[in-house]
Amino acid sequence: MARAPVLAAGGIVLRQQETPLVAVVRLRKRNEWVLPKGKLDDGETPRDAAEREVLEETGHEVSVHEFLGTLVYESGGRFKVVHYWRMEAGGEPSRELMDDVRAVDWLPLDAAVERLTRSYERAFLENVGPLALEAAALARKPKVKKQSVLDKRRRQPAEAPQPSLTMPVSVAPEPGLTSTAIGSDEPAVAGNAVAGAVSSNLSTASGMMEKISEEIPPATFVKPASDNRVPVRSRRINLMQKVRDWLRRAA
Repeated sequence: MARAPVLAAGGIVLRQQETPLVAVVRLRKRNEWVLPKGKLDDGETPRDAAEREVLEETGHEVSVHEFLGTLVYESGGRFKVVHYWRMEAGGEPSRELMDDVRAVDWLPLDAAVERLTRSYERAFLENVGPLALEAAALARKPKVKKQSVLDKRRRQPAEAPQPSLTMPVSVAPEPGLTSTAIGSDEPAVAGNAVAGAVSSNLSTASGMMEKISEEIPPATFVKPASDNRVPVRSRRINLMQKVRDWLRRAA
């Protein structure tokens, strides 16, 4: 019967300098250089176990970031499954190393790969190490806040309202036809109803025209010797007379 695999967790632990450094630890019993890691305790999650084991084996408090991958290998007749996260270490150690660890060393990535004793750990760090360095470099870049479309609209100066050049127009429909009032979705009253409305308001309209005629200031027009144009005042009077005639015919 196959034995259950051993579950463990650890970290690719970086210390930020001009050239980022990677932590490798030296085991006391076997005198081997390995990545910091350890077995999960009962009820412990892999991420929590990784953070605890790195603190115990390097002596540094760390911040845990992206998950980098899983390394599976055979050890002592059983498979060992190790999950790794990218971690950032503080400047100074906060505790003594655990008894199983003789020393910890901080090396550039290439040197750390060469320092590792086990070939499968060298291959793993060689593949995920550049990813960890790239992620750390991106995390250090200042984040530029993206301006939303709504913010751009709010910051744009409001356009000044343009004066309307349209004038209300009232058109009397021909008898028997239906028209639609301008600017309205409702049909206008048609045929005889419109003629009746015009007839009933004829006296009022005539009075209004008289009042408008009185309020129009007299036009000043100097006629050149060779100009046969009709004075402005005369054109206005003729126009109003035509309107009065049209209103009477419509009645």
